[in-house]
Amino acid sequence: MNIILKENVEGLGVIGDMVTVKPGYARNYLVPKGLALVANEGNVKELEHQKRQLSRKLEKARTDAEGIKAQVEKVVCSFEQRAGEDGKLFGSVTSMDLETKIQAAGIAIDRKKIQLAEPIKSLGEHVVDVKLDAGVVAELKVVVTAVEE
Repeated sequence: MNIILKENVEGLGVIGDMVTVKPGYARNYLVPKGLALVANEGNVKELEHQKRQLSRKLEKARTDAEGIKAQVEKVVCSFEQRAGEDGKLFGSVTSMDLETKIQAAGIAIDRKKIQLAEPIKSLGEHVVDVKLDAGVVAELKVVVTAVEE
């Protein structure tokens, strides 16, 4: 019996897959639990329509994210911090600081998308990944210099 999965089913497939299972498994478990639909002509057409719509949405999200990526990669976040003799900062540059600088440049990005494993605690140039929608990753350039005293 052919069915269309509405949910991910361990060992069977993922959402949207059309798979063949024994009729009793489909009739007694998958369909009543809402995990699958019987693959009749109407359901198959609806699935194809939903896949087309999803691909269009994904493509639009990707183009939007590529535009934001271009904007983010033009920005250079510069910070002046007090530092010791060996180049270590008295403090750090955090994702919240980076978010503030990016928003000052006119780009709205949530700080949770800034992939900073730990705060920047040294002088120099750093590259920080910014994870955008649709799997697009932008590289943000961060420059930390010492304050002239």
